[in-house]
Amino acid sequence: MLSNKQSIALTGFMVFGIFVFGILDILDHFIVLTLLTLVFFSIVVNLFYVKYTSRKENHSSITKTKL
Repeated sequence: MLSNKQSIALTGFMVFGIFVFGILDILDHFIVLTLLTLVFFSIVVNLFYVKYTSRKENHSSITKTKL
């Protein structure tokens, strides 16, 4: 889904956004909260997707070597 560099860039964008919008005191606005929430959930979904696919690939390679 996302590469490691893209995940790190999204995490940096989220941290930078929280920092800047917090200083500007516009962190409560609906659009800002929506954008930051979407970025956060995309990072979390990607984390679980990568974890699940790596476990599935690892399991399938183990079963192929046993046969």
